[in-house]
Amino acid sequence: MTNRYSCKRAPAMIRAMYRYHVKSMKWRDIGYNFLVDKCGTVYEGRAGGVAKPVMGAHTYGFNTNTMGVAVLGSYDRSRPSRAAVTALSRLAAWKLGISGVNPAARTWLKSGGGKYKKGRKIRFHTVSGHKDGYVTECPGARLYGKLGTIRSTAARLQGR
Repeated sequence: MTNRYSCKRAPAMIRAMYRYHVKSMKWRDIGYNFLVDKCGTVYEGRAGGVAKPVMGAHTYGFNTNTMGVAVLGSYDRSRPSRAAVTALSRLAAWKLGISGVNPAARTWLKSGGGKYKKGRKIRFHTVSGHKDGYVTECPGARLYGKLGTIRSTAARLQGR
């Protein structure tokens, strides 16, 4: 995926992801609960209500009691925009706040299989990267390096 897109093209990119997830992967919907573009716009991904505990299909083995957020672009070598990082922080503060979860905390999740043996309990940050639970480089080294900032900002936005 490219980082050289205009933000008005983001909806078309999301529709393409939807087609891939539904037609190619045979999922019922897009895998991610939310998507964020480089301008900081947050989009609903998987249908069912953004304030509800809709199970995504984002991290095989750890979809239960989690939410998935895709940031449009590639962030292995490119730095994520400040707008995207701010949007991620605000989204984490709000969505985790619905359940009273501290974005700067850690939690235990039971693996449903995949990277970790089914049934194994794994400790995660409540705001983690895709690669923490799945065999991937996602979200890319440069965005992964911003997760600490996202956690602390989200916690501050919750008043913690």
